[in-house]
Amino acid sequence: MGLWTRSEADLATKGSSTCDWVASGVSIDTRTLQKGDLFIALKAERDGHDFVAQAFSKGAAAAMVSRIPAGVNKDAPLLVVADVQTALERLGAAARERTKARIVAVTGSVGKTSTKDMLNLMLSRQGKTHASVASYNNHWGVPLTLARMPAESAFGIFEIGMNHPGEIAPLARQVRPHVAMITTVSEAHLEAFENIEGIAREKASIMEGLSKDGKAVLNGDIETSAILNEWADKNGCEQIWFGTGACFARLLNTQIEEEVTRVDVQIDNQALSFSLATVGQHFVKNALGALASVSALGADVARAADDLCLWQPGDGRGARKTVMTRYGAIEIIDDAYNANPASMAAALDVLALSKAKRRVAILGDMRELGPNASAIHAGLYDLTALQNIDLVHTVGPHMAALHNRLAKSQQGLHARSAQDLLGELENTLNEGDCILIKASLGTGLGVIVKALYALEKTPVQPANKET
Repeated sequence: MGLWTRSEADLATKGSSTCDWVASGVSIDTRTLQKGDLFIALKAERDGHDFVAQAFSKGAAAAMVSRIPAGVNKDAPLLVVADVQTALERLGAAARERTKARIVAVTGSVGKTSTKDMLNLMLSRQGKTHASVASYNNHWGVPLTLARMPAESAFGIFEIGMNHPGEIAPLARQVRPHVAMITTVSEAHLEAFENIEGIAREKASIMEGLSKDGKAVLNGDIETSAILNEWADKNGCEQIWFGTGACFARLLNTQIEEEVTRVDVQIDNQALSFSLATVGQHFVKNALGALASVSALGADVARAADDLCLWQPGDGRGARKTVMTRYGAIEIIDDAYNANPASMAAALDVLALSKAKRRVAILGDMRELGPNASAIHAGLYDLTALQNIDLVHTVGPHMAALHNRLAKSQQGLHARSAQDLLGELENTLNEGDCILIKASLGTGLGVIVKALYALEKTPVQPANKET
């Protein structure tokens, strides 16, 4: 039996299928659609109905639509619903209802995806685990992840994000997690909130979705922890705190050795040690919260700690790679997927710890920071870590404020866009550089990461010799 049968999907969505079908997966994108998927014709930037014919050409088992699309055979297996988004949410709700999986939902200003990936690695070694892919954490990503969850899953891991007030609680109610974790609260999305306290209240609203007897895993080292505590009390959920103080999950010691971080912690009075194959205090804190969540789920926390050594940051989120170029070896820290003041400071801390010949930062605009955005960018100059960076290139109108504060010895190139920087960047490279690329996704610094990777030399093949 597949993930969804016609009868199950019809009942869940309150729709009607034109013929019988069975789907082994669920997709909203024909570029990544797999044979046997149910294609969901969502209306977003483009209307998914325009791609239904293409989905069938790639082997879709059926398509969920609100109207009969053009170019589709009369006998095509269509699940016709009143509204595709609503039907996707209903499908997700049905998937949540039929599973007995222990579920954790993760939110926070920084570290959601890294923490979700840590949890996925640890829990998947203890039972069948279903997790969000990429950053599927919004109004379509959460129900899509639910709809993809096999009924027999032992664990489910969901990432929940937001851009505006009122987004998190409805998504959390769809997921109904047994454990809700908040990684941290910082100045992200200030454009939509009056202050950081408003952000904390929005993050705390994830607790409104907790199942009966649910547990909240909360960061005890942040200024807004009192707000999280207040919301936990209001929602009547058990509080599990992690941090450096007297917490359920307590950080005892961190030791950085080259590109490995060794950590000692105490989880519910149990002393544990683990290693991370990367550096960065923010990764340590994410791992501590993840271990607290594993414990809250009732899984084996000691085994989970042992397995953390297998985790590494993903592309765009701190992944490190050494590239052999015509200039010599260059190390790249790819953190170009997202940025806010807290994650920018954490990334600069990582670069400052590098023992490279030269530490280079390519920093792009941080988005959605409101009317004080330029001042916040200029304020990066006051970070201790930035004083240990040898050269800083900047991209974007807000980063110009930082560029203008830099000492002449640190001041690298400045460009309004990533494309504008590309033409001159290669001339600044030196052997032994460690280069951090960090910005909000919309700034487009991913093209710089690709360009640096493309500098890798192709090995010269020896000429064939006649014998």
